[in-house]
Amino acid sequence: MIHAILLMGPTATGKTDLALKLAEEFPIEIISVDSALIYQGMDIGTAKPSSVEQKRVKHHLIDIISPLESYSVAQFIDDSVRLIHEINARGKIPLLVGGTMMYYSGLLNGISELPLADPKIRAQLELEANNSSWQELHTRLQQIDPQAAEKINSNDKQRISRALEIFYQTGKPISVLQSESNIKKSSGINFLPLAIVPENREILHKRIEARFNKMLENGFAQEVLNLHNTFPELTINHNSMRCVGYNQMWQYLDGQINKQELSEMGIAATRQLAKRQITWLRSMDVVNLDTNNLNSSILYSNLSECVKNFLKKD
Repeated sequence: MIHAILLMGPTATGKTDLALKLAEEFPIEIISVDSALIYQGMDIGTAKPSSVEQKRVKHHLIDIISPLESYSVAQFIDDSVRLIHEINARGKIPLLVGGTMMYYSGLLNGISELPLADPKIRAQLELEANNSSWQELHTRLQQIDPQAAEKINSNDKQRISRALEIFYQTGKPISVLQSESNIKKSSGINFLPLAIVPENREILHKRIEARFNKMLENGFAQEVLNLHNTFPELTINHNSMRCVGYNQMWQYLDGQINKQELSEMGIAATRQLAKRQITWLRSMDVVNLDTNNLNSSILYSNLSECVKNFLKKD
């Protein structure tokens, strides 16, 4: 039986540390489930595992593309399924760790077969949004596909653009296409879905604030400047610069916001991300490891016990 362990949770809940500790007890290779860790040169603002940590435990799907490129859910599914089989063949346990819930959902539930991106349509939508606003494009989406619009925040540029793009490509709303076909590529894999779903938001918010401030102290601004110099074509509209933290830092370096606003907006955006991640997790069938306010010792004890029981059944 091919098996894999999922360690899900919102940002700043200590998933990386738990995964590294678990690798001391079990023969694990880690597959990153993070849409920001895929980018080269984006280390501080993503809290990427250090080179020492990556040497200590084999990691996959980190630093695989440049900040100018895109990486889809379908690509993640293809790559992770291949890696899960390869890691099992080596007699090791794949541990998928991260907080990109769309990746997990696609892996567990499959995804709809949708057309590839059309750069011309996307550029046109960007131009229209710049001339009016993304809120206006969201209003247009409500008229075309109210079911999809209800699930998409009016400020979510990427998803609004994708939904409209697909409609102009196919003449069909994305919600209709999603209901017509669903591809499941991970059949035959026995998953153990574990998650950290914090009940105490105050503790999580304090950890998010502390982590963001630490990123600022560790040279986050210089990292984004380096990206700008290394990739002159890079803009705030690239998927990489839409990542939480990077978007706000870009605005700061561009003179659109001041340092205090950078901190406030960065922390607020990270909290909103965590809220969305928790909402996803509560809709999924998972084992919640958090039984005592993000206590790392208890989290690890619960994690280790679940993994032992899972491997006994295998």
